[in-house]
Amino acid sequence: MSGPSVTAVVDDESWVVEFTVRGSWERTLWLTAFGLLNKCMSHHPAGLLLDLRHLHDPGAISAPLWLTAATHGERMEPAVRIAACLPDRTDLSARLSSVIASRLVPAFPTVRLARSFLTSTRPRMDQVRLHLPPDPAAAARARHMVTAACEEWGMDPLVTRARLVVSELVVNAAEHAGTPIDVLISRRDAGNLLHLAVVDGSPVLPSIRLEMENPLTERGYGLRIVDAAVNGWGALPTRAGKIVWALLRS
Repeated sequence: MSGPSVTAVVDDESWVVEFTVRGSWERTLWLTAFGLLNKCMSHHPAGLLLDLRHLHDPGAISAPLWLTAATHGERMEPAVRIAACLPDRTDLSARLSSVIASRLVPAFPTVRLARSFLTSTRPRMDQVRLHLPPDPAAAARARHMVTAACEEWGMDPLVTRARLVVSELVVNAAEHAGTPIDVLISRRDAGNLLHLAVVDGSPVLPSIRLEMENPLTERGYGLRIVDAAVNGWGALPTRAGKIVWALLRS
């Protein structure tokens, strides 16, 4: 039997994150869940599916965390809906069945039903998608697309930074993943926030290298450039690889 764990996987088609918690609810699991939950919400997904079928939580001590996340998601623009999958006749299911809690975190007996609810109620999102080959030269097409999107959405002040960021993310994906690449560009928060995402087929999540042996010749500045140019960025696994995202605020 596997030990306690918290995992998050994003579906790059529906933008729904499946957040799975296993084990007995105690401080270590709470800290892990809290940190990863914040990371998922900062990605601003279309929805969050809480798979709590294997969470042992007598007393429903975890309920405030899920309700707080749902309240935060409700205030985002567009709103991030949350649904839970958990067994019936547990303390947690009873806690989440109150009128207010069930509105914030509707519960379903199966993951399929929870996923169906989230995908059928997700808000309309202004979004464009571009399929690219695993070639660093394809970054030029991504720059063109992000420029056109920003101009179409009246986000011209973000063009320079957006072109720089999407170019670095595409080049990194081409060089390190070597798989076909998807670029997703969308606007959030009533047009004040630009969301850039690059999806590839490698499961290896990126990280900023703190030291480089030869900083004059060695590549490795890509994520440092991204980090300096955006209001937030991160990476989450997908079922077939990963998604690296960045947020730029006008």
